[in-house]
Amino acid sequence: MTRVGDTVLYDLDGHVATITYNRPEALNAINGQLRTDLNDAFARFRDDEEAWVAIVTGAGRAFCAGADLKDGEGSVGVFPGTFWEKPTANSFESGWEIFKPVIAAVNGYCLGYGLTLVTWCDFVIASDRAEFGYPEVTMGTPAIVGAIRLPQRINWQYAMELLLTGDRIDAARAKDIGLVGWVVAHDDLLAEARRLADRLVRWPPLPQRAMKEVAVRSQHLPMLEAIRFGETMRKVVGVERAAVQTRPIELSGQTWKKTRPTTRLPEIEPK
Repeated sequence: MTRVGDTVLYDLDGHVATITYNRPEALNAINGQLRTDLNDAFARFRDDEEAWVAIVTGAGRAFCAGADLKDGEGSVGVFPGTFWEKPTANSFESGWEIFKPVIAAVNGYCLGYGLTLVTWCDFVIASDRAEFGYPEVTMGTPAIVGAIRLPQRINWQYAMELLLTGDRIDAARAKDIGLVGWVVAHDDLLAEARRLADRLVRWPPLPQRAMKEVAVRSQHLPMLEAIRFGETMRKVVGVERAAVQTRPIELSGQTWKKTRPTTRLPEIEPK
């Protein structure tokens, strides 16, 4: 386990990276330092060839309670340039393109920025103590990225309920409306997240990343263009796979055989 700055923990175990919000005294509310550290942690995960899957969780009673209202300067991140030149995707939660699988292990309060990050994860496992909500409307401000993404994840009226009332819902309700995939006993949360991660790292990562990218990009493409893009990604995976097959690649409990470059599926044998 290593620190990323003062407010985030990063641990790589095998091919599974665990990223932990680590401001428990502030319910992991995001200030400028946490925003910087969290971005650095996700950049490390994105760029590390040995990191195939990420688990994101929080220390203490909260996953992330949103922006720090007492120390909020910098919580939105750094935007160079004038208002009209500011980019909108300056963090994982605002839409960084990371096509490796990401699992949210929601251990407690998941509000505002925390819930927005969860909506960008591929899998959501919640403790039976978790609570979810967008309180922004109660403070007279809109949740912009949440308003864009939440209706893409769950039924429209359930999304509007969360966004427009500011009410919180518990883990059982979150599962009922499709926001959460699994609800588990609090003490089993990280073990269940790791069990899912281990299922994912059993197989070569390139096809997984290609399928995730196709799933993301094809949502707004006509069918023909989506299929063409998907077939292009199939060729990219074949070329990349051929390049790496000149050396053995360790999998969980298995090894790809060292072989000459080819686009055929690699042989798999037990260790």
